Amino acid sequence: MSPDPPPAMGATVLSHGTAFRVWAPHAESVGVAGSFDGWAVVHPMTAENGGYWSTQLAAARPGDEYKYLVTPAQGAAKWKIDPYARRLTSSVGNAVIDTTEFSHFDWGAHPWHSPGWDELVIYELHVGTFGRGPGGAPGRLSNVVERLDELAELGVTAIELMPITEYAGESSWGYNPVSACAVAADYGCPSEVKALVRAAHAHGLAVLVDVVYNHLGPDDLDDGLRRFDGWYENDGDGIYFYNDRRRESGWGPRPDYGRAEVRRYLRDSALSWLEEYRLDGLRWDATARIRSVGGDGGPVELPDGWSLMRQVNDEINTRQPWKISIAEDLQDDPAITAATPTGAGFDSQWDAGFAHALRSALTVVQDDERSMAQVRAAIEHRLGGTALARVVYTDSHDTAADAQGRLPHAIWPGNATSWYAKKRSTLGAAALLTAPGIPMLFQGQEFLEDQPFDDRTPLDWDKRRRHRGIVQLYTDLIALRRNRDHTTAGLRGGQVNVHHCNDADKVVAFHRYAYGGPRDSTIVVLNFGNRRYDGYRIGLPRAGVWRVRFNSDWAGYDPEFDNAPSLDTHTDGIAQDGQPWSGVIGVGPYSAVTLSQDA
Repeated sequence: MSPDPPPAMGATVLSHGTAFRVWAPHAESVGVAGSFDGWAVVHPMTAENGGYWSTQLAAARPGDEYKYLVTPAQGAAKWKIDPYARRLTSSVGNAVIDTTEFSHFDWGAHPWHSPGWDELVIYELHVGTFGRGPGGAPGRLSNVVERLDELAELGVTAIELMPITEYAGESSWGYNPVSACAVAADYGCPSEVKALVRAAHAHGLAVLVDVVYNHLGPDDLDDGLRRFDGWYENDGDGIYFYNDRRRESGWGPRPDYGRAEVRRYLRDSALSWLEEYRLDGLRWDATARIRSVGGDGGPVELPDGWSLMRQVNDEINTRQPWKISIAEDLQDDPAITAATPTGAGFDSQWDAGFAHALRSALTVVQDDERSMAQVRAAIEHRLGGTALARVVYTDSHDTAADAQGRLPHAIWPGNATSWYAKKRSTLGAAALLTAPGIPMLFQGQEFLEDQPFDDRTPLDWDKRRRHRGIVQLYTDLIALRRNRDHTTAGLRGGQVNVHHCNDADKVVAFHRYAYGGPRDSTIVVLNFGNRRYDGYRIGLPRAGVWRVRFNSDWAGYDPEFDNAPSLDTHTDGIAQDGQPWSGVIGVGPYSAVTLSQDA
């Protein structure tokens, strides 16, 4: 027989009241008080084995606020926020009893099936700036729901929410969480997360969320996790954190992955997003800070961190294997996406090298400074396992906020709508959406948003109207990537061969395929030079007619584009680029062309 599951933590709503359970192994006593009786009484909790405390109160109901009064063996009693609370009044306020059971939310009758990982096109967004509330107030989860039509029309298949857990301060990127479980009050409540997931699924969109387990805080932890039951060592932060040199993550105290109760806390957080909220995947922030600790001679491996990642990923794979786990590791380490027990067990990881190489090739001013070898390496690069073991991007919340800013701005600072910025940024979009990997866009990328990302500046949605041709270019590229017309299955395949790399003329061409043949083999030609070619010869893997499926130089995308002719090509008997056949195509300056065969 399998052992009974451990009792639920936090506040659990019952038919006859609410049960409370908390871990405070060094406390002398723990009590709970709340609005259910006007905060008039601190109700004592009963000590259990293992340092747990619990009680059950008939008067406590959903919507009531509460807090624990924790009395340490030495020192004064302190009010503490429940670490497992799903909802807080603020980062330094009270916990709120919230019903999280499936039966208390209407998910609708329509079944939902997550898109296959080979069909994922991710759209990363920040709830507070993606949409705005009344009077220009920061965006909430409900404002994201209002924009789902635009995302469905664009053709992306998943949205990735930057962290939505409660944070310190008036606004935030979300990477300073005070809890691993509570939904940020500025964004909404748990039922609003579920409403967003339900609405996104109705639009055919999966929902992923960023989770931050490499650190907590650093601010506003005193009312919650920091020195929760009064115990600490070495001037540390208590039972939820390392109390030696391992506590320093660079951003806030690092959780003690070696404690079973802390591992359970983070594991319960991960599973709650996937099971209670029915999200379709997790993106773990900064996993390099989970698996290693900085040392004088460089990073030192942290076995506890590896153990946490393996444990959670193994459990997800056992319970819901179709849900994706993505790591932001940024160390180019294939062990992250290798199977457990040797690897960390993630399904994919961000490939920062791809972004760096493409942005470098697109932002240098002079064409002769662009390295086609660097572009080729970025397209061919693998992070272990399948092609889908990496997430590729040219903009993310990090790149959009750094000194260079968003790609169109980085190409020509202060002139992001210039011909050069539009041509080269859309060339980057074509490379992104045809290269092997899971492609990711950052909010506003599809309409040339040029404002640097911060947590206060909203997207300028009027740009979507002004640059509707560029939006159509992205829409067409995404349809191509997803093989919506059943002519480019190779873009969802796992194989790539960069068979043409002309550094003199700044042209790269590659063959994407799953099995090869008509409507599968797809040829992508990228021209990184400011030169138009009406008759450029490239090698082709098969004889016959190769039809143009996409030409980024089409004037319909922007009236300033050159509209260079890119016509279907017939192969001849000339072998080239290691291919038995070749053909002549047209390609405009800073442009992309894709071709495939009907038969």
